Amino acid sequence: MRFEIVTIFPGFFTSFFENGILRRALAEGLVEVGVHDLRAFTHDRHRTVDDRPFGGGEGMVLKPQPIAEALASLGIEPKALRAQAIPQQVVLLSAQGRPFTQSLARQLASLDRVVLICGRYEGVDERINQLYCDMELSIGDYVLSGGELAAAVVIDAAMRLIPGVLGNEASSEFESFGIPDAEISSDEEGVPRSQHGAGGLLDYPHYTRPAEFGGLPVPETLLNGDHQAIRRWRREQQLRKTLVNRPDLLENAVLSKEDRKVLESIRRQETD
Repeated sequence: MRFEIVTIFPGFFTSFFENGILRRALAEGLVEVGVHDLRAFTHDRHRTVDDRPFGGGEGMVLKPQPIAEALASLGIEPKALRAQAIPQQVVLLSAQGRPFTQSLARQLASLDRVVLICGRYEGVDERINQLYCDMELSIGDYVLSGGELAAAVVIDAAMRLIPGVLGNEASSEFESFGIPDAEISSDEEGVPRSQHGAGGLLDYPHYTRPAEFGGLPVPETLLNGDHQAIRRWRREQQLRKTLVNRPDLLENAVLSKEDRKVLESIRRQETD
C-alpha cells in the first residue's frame, strides 16, 4: 500500500517515518510513503501557495492550481475523468470533514493508494474538494494549524491494519474499536466475538508486573488462571469504560442479553 502526502511542510514527517511500527513497515516494504512539497508546483519566485479569500475575512486560503498540479503529477485526474474501480482515494484533511473512525481506517487500509491533502491557513479552495476529493476527513472536533498532524494520525491508524505490519494479526482486532459490528460472529464455542475483542467498544484495562504498584494491586481475577472468569471480567470492564468515557458507542454496539444486564448493574452502581 502507498500513501501520498501533499503538504507545504514536508520536513514535518521526517521523524514520524523514522520511528516505531511505521519505520519497520517501510523497511520491510509493507507500506510506501511519498511526501510532496506543494511549493514545488508553484510558478512564481516566492513559491506562493495561498491567497486572500473571496468575500473578505481573516486568514489565507490554499490556492487550487498548485494542488491540482501536485495531484496531476501523481496521476490523479478530476473525479469526472477517472476510470472506475481504481483502488485509491483522495482525502482532504480538514476540520469540516466527516469524523475519522476505525471503520474508515479499515476502509483506507484495503486500498492500494491513499492521497492525503494537508490543509493550512483557513483551508483549501473548495473547488479542489469538489473536483478531486473522494472524502473529507476530520480527526476530531477541534481545529489544528494544519493537516499534517491529521495525516500522521490517518497513516498510523490505517497502516497498522495492513496485513503483516503488526506481526500478530489479532492485535488490531482485540483493542478499542477493533471489531466492526458488521463482522461480529460466533466463535467455535458459540460465544459472540464481541465478548472476546472490542466489538466496537473501548478496550479493557491492561496490567503487567509488578503485581502491586503505588499501593494498587492487580485485580485478583487476572491472577487466578480462570479464563472464563477473566473473560467475563474483561467484558464487564469494556462495558464500564465505554459507558463512562464513550456512551455514544453503546448505541451501535452489538450487545448480548448478558451485556445488557451487566450494563444495568453498572448504571445502578454509578447512581448509588
